[in-house]
Parts: sequence; C-alpha cells; structure tokens
Amino acid sequence: MKFFFRIIPKLLIILFFSNSALSSESEFEKVLTDNFKLITKSSSKTVEPVIEKLLNSNFSKVEEFLKFWKSKKLIFTKKTKVIATLKQKNELGYELIQFSNNKNLGYFKKKEFKSIKPNSGVRSKISNALIGFQLQSKDANTRSKSLETLARNFNPKYLKPLKNTIEKETDSKIKKRMSELLVFGTIKYSTSVKDKIASLNTLRGNLSIEARGVIASLLRSKVYVGDVKPNLPNLARIIVPEETIKNMDGSSSKPIFNFNRKPEISKQDAIELLIKAKFLKDFISPSRRDEILEQNIIKGKIEGVPVGKLITDEERIKTYNLLVKSNKALPLKTTEEINEIIKKHFFYAVYEEKSGEVINIAKKIFNNTNYKVNFYKYLDLILDGLSLASIYFLGAIGLAITFGVMRVINMAHGEFIMMGAYTGYVVQLFIPNHTVSLIIAFPLAFFVTFFAGVTLERLVIRHLYKNPLDTLLATFGVSIALQQIAKNIFGTQARPLTSPEWLDGALVVNDVLSISLIRIAIFALGIIFLILLLIVMNKTRLGLETKAVTQNPMMASSMGINPDRINMLTFGFGSGIAGIAGVAIGLFSKVTSELGSDYIVQSFMTVVVGGVGNIWGTLAGATMIGMLQKLIEWFNPSNTLAAQTYMIIFIILFIQFRPKGIIALKGRAAED
Repeated sequence: MKFFFRIIPKLLIILFFSNSALSSESEFEKVLTDNFKLITKSSSKTVEPVIEKLLNSNFSKVEEFLKFWKSKKLIFTKKTKVIATLKQKNELGYELIQFSNNKNLGYFKKKEFKSIKPNSGVRSKISNALIGFQLQSKDANTRSKSLETLARNFNPKYLKPLKNTIEKETDSKIKKRMSELLVFGTIKYSTSVKDKIASLNTLRGNLSIEARGVIASLLRSKVYVGDVKPNLPNLARIIVPEETIKNMDGSSSKPIFNFNRKPEISKQDAIELLIKAKFLKDFISPSRRDEILEQNIIKGKIEGVPVGKLITDEERIKTYNLLVKSNKALPLKTTEEINEIIKKHFFYAVYEEKSGEVINIAKKIFNNTNYKVNFYKYLDLILDGLSLASIYFLGAIGLAITFGVMRVINMAHGEFIMMGAYTGYVVQLFIPNHTVSLIIAFPLAFFVTFFAGVTLERLVIRHLYKNPLDTLLATFGVSIALQQIAKNIFGTQARPLTSPEWLDGALVVNDVLSISLIRIAIFALGIIFLILLLIVMNKTRLGLETKAVTQNPMMASSMGINPDRINMLTFGFGSGIAGIAGVAIGLFSKVTSELGSDYIVQSFMTVVVGGVGNIWGTLAGATMIGMLQKLIEWFNPSNTLAAQTYMIIFIILFIQFRPKGIIALKGRAAED
C-alpha cells in the first residue's frame, strides 16, 4: 500500500508534463501549419505576427527553430507541406526529420522538397526575436552581441526579460550595459511616469551620445495650429512664423545674433499647416495658379492674352484675375489677407511626451548635460591649440636662437627638421624596438643636425654676416639642395617613423573629451625643451656668453669672449634643436623631403610674433598662433587652408601694431 501511494504521485507528474509537452508540441505544429505560406515565403512586413505566435507557443524548440530558420537550414516537403530538417544524404536520397516532433519522414528526392530562404529583412526580424533567448545564454560573447543588437533596434517587449537577466548577470561589463539599455528602454517605452523619472535621474552627468539622444527624444515636439491659445500640460512653445527659432532643449527664442539659425517654421510652412487644419480654404498657390492657367489655354491664348506674354509673375496674376472675372477660377488671396489669417491663429509645438513632470526633469538634465558637453568641447579646442602650439614651439625654438643672436634668415631650418626626422627613420631600420630607437634617435638627431649646422655656418653663413639679407638667398639654395639630396637617398615616397605602442590610443576623459597620447607626449616634450633651454641659457657658460654676444658683441669681445666661436656654436645648437624637433614631428607626420617646408613659414611667424631671439617670446608666439589657428578652424572646419590664410592676415596686422613682437628683445637684435 505504501509503495502504491509513493508511485501514484510520480506517475501523475509524468503524465502531467507529458500531456503539457504534447499540448505545446501540437500548438507549435498548428502555428507552423496555419502560417506555412508566411514562413516559406516570408517578408519583413509579414513575418512579425508569425514570430510572435511562435514565441507564444511556449514550445521548447522555438529558439532552435528560429536559429535554423535564420541560417536557412529549414526545408519543406512540396507534397505534404511539412517543415523539416535534413538529417543525412546517402544512396537512398535525402532523409528528412519533421521539426516539431522529430518524426522521421523517410527519404526524398531533391525535387520533392525545397529550402526555406529568408531574405535579409526577415533574418533581421528573427535576430531581434532571438535576443530574449540570447540574453540568457551561458556564453558571455552571445549575451554581449545580443545587447548590441537590442541597442540598434530596441523592442519594448524585452524590458521585462532585460530586467530579470540583470539580477542573474555575473559579468560586470555586460551587467553595466544591460543596466544602460534598461534605462534607455524605460525612458523611451515605459508607460509609468515614476519609472521614467527614476531612469532619467540615473542619467544625470552622463555625457554619452546614447544618453543624450534618449533625453533629447523626450523633448521631441510636433507643430500644430489652432484658433485659440493652447493650454496643454505638454505644451513646448508658442511659435511666431518667420521669427521663433527652436533651441536644443525644446524652448524657443527670437533669432537675435543667430544669423545661421533658421526660424522653426517659415511663412510657407504656416500656410501649409493652416490648409491642413482647414483654417485656410480656397487657397490658390502659385503652382496651382499656373496649372489653372494652362488648363484655360485656347489657341495659344488665355482670355485673349497670348501665352508668350506670361513671362513674369505679375503678368500671370493679371491674366488669372481675368479668369476670376469670367467665373472660371477662384480668386487669389492677397498677401495682406494671408498675413491677417496667420496673425489670427496660434502656432504651437507639443511635446510627444505627455507628462509635464517628465518633460521638466528631462529639460533640466538636458541643459546641465549640454553645459558640460560644451565645456569639454571648448576644453578640447584649447588642448588642440596647445598641442599645435607645442609643435610650432619645437619647430621654432632653434630658429629663435639663431635668428635672435645672429640675425641670420635661415631658410634651411626646415631641412634640419627634415634631417632629424630621417635620422629617426634610419635608427628604426636598425633598432626595431620603437622605444629604444627613440631614446637613441633624439640625441643622435641633435648631433647630426648640430654638425650640419656648424658646417653650414662655417662654409656659407659666416661670410655673409655683413649682409643679412644675402643669407636668405644662400640658405634658400641650401634648402633646395638638401631636399634633392634627401630625395636621392630616400626617394620621394613617405617613410614611416613609428611611435611606441604605449603612445597609441588616447586618454579618454569621457565620451566628449579624449586626448591622444601622442599629443600629450609632444606637449610634454615641449615643456622639457623649454626647461632645458632655460637652464642652458641661464645656468651654463655657453648661455651666458650667448646672452653677452646678443646684448653687446663689442663689449663681449673685449671681455675675452670670441663672438665668431659663439655664433658657430649657437647656430649649431639651434640646428641641433631643429633635429630633435624633426624626430618629434615625424612621429605624427609623414617623413618626406618636403617635411621641413610645411613648418618653416610657421616657425618664422612664431619667432617674429613672439619676439626675435627670446625663448619666452617664442613660447608666447607659438601659443598665440596655435590657439588662433585652431579657433579659426573651429569656425570653418572644412577649410584648413582658409584658416591659415586668415591667420597670416591677422599676424600681418598684429606686427603692424607691435613690430617687435609680444616680448621684445633688448640688445643687438632690438637695435637692428
């Protein structure tokens, strides 16, 4: 008896589950049978109801069916209309298995069945349907991919499954992404005001594009027209045609000092709204007027007026009025009449979101976010300017020393930059480790260009000190010769100077601001150069003697200083600095024989604007030019050539008012 009472419940449980399994199986088979045509010949427009029915069938193999369907592995028999899968192929034919109940259908010839091949639109719908299953997958990669699919095309029916899976998720990154999508989905699709507000509050300070887009979606509005002033909880703004402009947060303002911003609705838009709302009846537009004129052409004339005369709009109106007098057309409304009708009606925008509380919170969060976004955009602009300034400073600092001390217009300075870049390239040919190669390239580039500068000074420049302008022509010829030598050795093709891996990527502050590591490195190098130069010029014998020669060469000579030697070393020192700058510039620029030509003009401008021969002046000039160029490019980002042109014009005007530069040099340079 005890055995009987133990076994009966187990049998009942087995019978219950077997009956429920059969029930779900039959229900699934019924869905397949009833929707056979829509499954075998599906389209993106008709497939969604079928997928919905499959999901509601609660059959254990729904996920498998959708996967087979998407991957084009389903087959149907032409005669019996049964959906199946291929088990195997042998000498007997193709063995098919009915999908719903795993029943063996036997062997078929190829002409007796056909593959189900859903198009890309259908496969996309199936992918969306699979998300619910994929969110619960054991494979983290599958869950991650399903989230990205959901992000591209969010379906509100996944809000609940998403909420349930978050609690079970163990991967922190996936869990964070799930939480984000749940917040975005709740804001967009939830009918609960409380849930929307709670989700909105989690986005405070979130600067991601997705978050900003979701908040902005709550501030979307549609324009209407009425004969009474609206009083709605989700009223966005009252609009005056041709005057009111829409702000980013959904508010409105008049276009004062907003020359590039168009009014929200034009007069034509207002007329179309009035016609659609049936507030403006029997309105004849210019196009409709011309159609009526064409319809009344008889033997090349309209009411006795030759068609050839109807060239101007004025003539067409006159002729149309003749048709009105003959009761062949409705009268045209005058401009005054239309303006009066527009003034009598109210144009207004209504938020798509119904809750005023949700709208107000969305506005506050949007405005706060927008302020932060603008702040980081301006900060990025400043950092861009500083980055460019550091490049100009590196390129110009050597020129500042030679030009300031010796008054030599060295047009070959750009070629010393080019020589430094090629030195770095050659070092990397022998030392594949990019970090080590750079450590060697920087001092080597200094020595190579130092000796090149000393050689140029000894052979050419020292013979032209009494005629400074002659140095321009002489060094210009040298620069052409150096470019040609570089072409002969390295060719015309750009050579790579690769930065170390640890300089790849960027320092990501947030979704708005990211700073590339190479920019940070160049900026740091500029600061290091500034400190080293200040130490050399203020704390070493060479620096003190250079200052003495700069301020008063005759007095320096009488004190035992050799000005000729100082000039040689100074020119070599300035050229060596150009070589180091070349290695730095080559890390983010193409290393070619024309590399120096791209920086020589900016280098001279930096020196002249900052103050000839002054390190701090060069820094100030580089900062001003770099910031100015980036600011002009910000206003006109599509045309960098125009930005450089405007910058040169500004510098010319600046020099007219301050010819000695930002920080004027005292001594020989000032006297000259």
